[in-house]
Amino acid sequence: MKYIKSIFLALLVLFTIWSCKQNEIKATEPEFKVAFEKFTLDNGLQVILHVDKSDPVAAVALTAHVGSAREKEGRTGFAHLFEHLLFLESENLGKGGLDQMSARIGGSGANGSTSRDRTNYFQTVPKDALEKMIWAEADKLGYFINTVTEPVLAKEKQVVKNEKRQRVDNQPYGFNAGVINSNLYPEGHPYSWEVIGSLEDLQNATLDDVKEFYKRWYVPNNVTLTIAGDIDVTQTKAWVKKYFDEIPKGEAIPAMEKQPVTLKWSKRLFYEDNFARAPRLTMTWPTVYEYHPDTYALTVLSQYLTEGKKAPLYKVLVENQQLTSNVRMYQYSSEIAGQLMLNITAFDQTNLNTVANGINEGFKEFELNGISETDLNRIKAGQETEFYSGLSSVLGKGFQLAQYEIFAGDPGFINQDVKNILAVTPEDVMRVYNTYIKDQNFIATSFVPKGQTDLILEDSQLATVVEEEIIEGAEDTFDASLAAEYEKTPSSFDRSVEPAYGKSPDLVIPTVWKRDLDSGIKVLGIENTEVPLVEFEIEIKGGLLLEDIDNVGVSNLMANLMTKGTKNKTPEALENAIESLGAQIYSYATDNSVTISGTTLAKHFDDTMALVTEILLEPRWDEDEFNLLKQSTISRIQRQKANPNSIADNEFSKLIYGENNILAYDNNGTEASVNAITISDLQDFYATKLTPKLTNVHVVGSISENQVITALETINTTWASKPVEIPEVPQAITPETSKVYFYDVPGAKQSVITFGHPSLKATDADYYAATVMNYRLGGGSFASQLTQELREAKGYTYGIRSRFDGDSNAGEFSISSSVRTNVTYESTALVKEILENYGTNYNESDLEITKGFTLKSSARAFETLGSKLNMLSNISNYGYADDYAKQRQKVVKDLSVDAIKALAEKYIKPHQMIYVIVGDAETQLDKLKALGFGDAVLLNADNTELNKIKDE
Repeated sequence: MKYIKSIFLALLVLFTIWSCKQNEIKATEPEFKVAFEKFTLDNGLQVILHVDKSDPVAAVALTAHVGSAREKEGRTGFAHLFEHLLFLESENLGKGGLDQMSARIGGSGANGSTSRDRTNYFQTVPKDALEKMIWAEADKLGYFINTVTEPVLAKEKQVVKNEKRQRVDNQPYGFNAGVINSNLYPEGHPYSWEVIGSLEDLQNATLDDVKEFYKRWYVPNNVTLTIAGDIDVTQTKAWVKKYFDEIPKGEAIPAMEKQPVTLKWSKRLFYEDNFARAPRLTMTWPTVYEYHPDTYALTVLSQYLTEGKKAPLYKVLVENQQLTSNVRMYQYSSEIAGQLMLNITAFDQTNLNTVANGINEGFKEFELNGISETDLNRIKAGQETEFYSGLSSVLGKGFQLAQYEIFAGDPGFINQDVKNILAVTPEDVMRVYNTYIKDQNFIATSFVPKGQTDLILEDSQLATVVEEEIIEGAEDTFDASLAAEYEKTPSSFDRSVEPAYGKSPDLVIPTVWKRDLDSGIKVLGIENTEVPLVEFEIEIKGGLLLEDIDNVGVSNLMANLMTKGTKNKTPEALENAIESLGAQIYSYATDNSVTISGTTLAKHFDDTMALVTEILLEPRWDEDEFNLLKQSTISRIQRQKANPNSIADNEFSKLIYGENNILAYDNNGTEASVNAITISDLQDFYATKLTPKLTNVHVVGSISENQVITALETINTTWASKPVEIPEVPQAITPETSKVYFYDVPGAKQSVITFGHPSLKATDADYYAATVMNYRLGGGSFASQLTQELREAKGYTYGIRSRFDGDSNAGEFSISSSVRTNVTYESTALVKEILENYGTNYNESDLEITKGFTLKSSARAFETLGSKLNMLSNISNYGYADDYAKQRQKVVKDLSVDAIKALAEKYIKPHQMIYVIVGDAETQLDKLKALGFGDAVLLNADNTELNKIKDE
């Protein structure tokens, strides 16, 4: 997949299901429906249209009913490979394909995802570009395969292999899913291999293999086209027929036969993970395919067993035995089979046999007590809120409709889904437990840190894991600049002519209301009635900025503890009260604030805010919960020490800010600081650092200004104001000369790179202009030079970006990526070269593309509740005008090539930059001297743990 996880679709469908049940339960309320119109072209293409005129945008999704399950053994990974290939080029879009067009039309970015059973391609665009998108999607489906050549295939193989290294090989527990699926499903079963495929299969794929796969599965009669948004149905139909009608129908596509599995015996497997710093136990039971009647009760069962204070497994493993901070269980249903998965990452040095015993104890409690009607209803209560959240974008609505069409045969299957959910009873939940878990065989995997096999589940066998050996110069070379030569596919009209834009939509700025309360609280809101939801945040300035450098972690622990009960509600009682409203309430700390945020149905806003009031004004300070939080925080800190991305971020912060700047520290703290923190430290921070005078409240949704102010009355009149001064952060100093720093992770399959220097704050005059300047450098994804050179031209990486990241206190410019280990120096040198030449080489074409994207994409700026909430945060935190989006349009329009060159020269400093690299020092460290910045500094030369791993 390009950037989105394929499980998102499955979750969205679950949100749909849950919501519909709640709607049917509330018979007095009007049923919420997503209206649609469906038609089929003569070639078999299924088309679904949905009208939503709330924003001037349209979402187009092309979904092919082909995933990894349609592949052949020995030729795995093809479905995912095609997800990549289809963005690159087609006969009439030319080289750069849809990615290049997206930059011009202001789209959200052409994207896609691949699952076991389907591959989709999607994008949200301003409505004036809808015909262009339909033209482009048709070109991918009917006029693409001729453009795939040997160099194109060779390059994209490298990109996909980099993705696998980044997501699997270079991640803690990355091989776990592969071990589970290859043992749960028998050899030859379509789910026995991973969606991304094997590196060997990808390397062995030939051009003929690829073309055969495309011609078999990428045909109109195996594809669903969904278009949702501000559309004219008659015109949209005409465009669809014009561009798709003459694409020939393919051979008949056979239905996938259901292939459930059974296990003759339980399998216990283990693996010593190079990146793990805590043992993880995963148990998997074979269950049922998607939309099987039992999926509904299995979903309830998994949630009841693990989520919340009343959950049997949570009570045993987290609260009573304190073996872990989190228990996760979920039903994973796919088209032809399914599996129930229980995942527990234990605390450091915890024996997984003890965890397994705790699981059995929790199961016994469930067997004894079952689930009550009250708890069944409690579990369902929050899903209506989730459902509406999933429908807050036109793309979400399109996904939902396509899912039902492909896997249930009808977008209207939602009505049957509702009936199935409504039929779930406590007896059903106990029945599926007895059918699929009790006394049933399972797969158990123990993933443990290197050298800690004493922690694995007893009777476990070593898992088969194929680890890639990174060899210098082993990859195929290719010339990505070569143009494909082919005879164009005939058409009844000239498809090379890109359709014109429609009428350009105006930028509509949401109306903002503001109130200053007597306590000093500033309230900003946007009323929006598109869905019956409200999103809110109470943001109290301070956070890490108000902490002592010698005692970091207090604000994080305090914020997390605030939702663990109130003066008059135990932690369990508070949790039940929130869930009974179908609400979500979070409390967390950042570098700049302590925030209480949440989502609720509009009809429950008052009740939700009453609970927020208790959380804010009457914290419980529960000692047991405090101890659990400390333990889980320490465990998280320990795991971060082995995660290359976390290492890079933390080391970069230390180097850019210096040891005397609080911003150099992760707000989780260190193992030592968290161990030293007492509950009185939290109480003191609460009493002395939180004040309404530094508080902004942001509210967006189907709620009026007066309702919001009324709901805040108790907070306004009861919360005592106190003077709190936020200290001025020391200025980060830009290095006089660049320096390379290396953190050794022996055996790393990729090097994580983070380069940068101090830069603009969000409140600085040039901040927005600098972000626009960065678009063609590394902020524009496939429109950026960094992506085009390191991914598309060289195949060094799966993705790379540059950005300006500032707030009201500090700012930095940074570049980040994960690159193949054996091109660490080459990647770094190429980034340096691009930075050196960016301003000099910037031209009118770059400016035109930048302006086109930036101006046109503003139509999508405030589509969702989340984007509106972010708008309020920008206004209150940085002093932006209410119409700052329109002011920014003027900034963009006024930019010239010379202005961009000046910005690049002033704010991009490749020779005054900190270069942080996390990778394999033995093979890569010495090469970096060739950059011209002297010897690289080894940051963890004395890290005995890593050196021990290396010696082994």
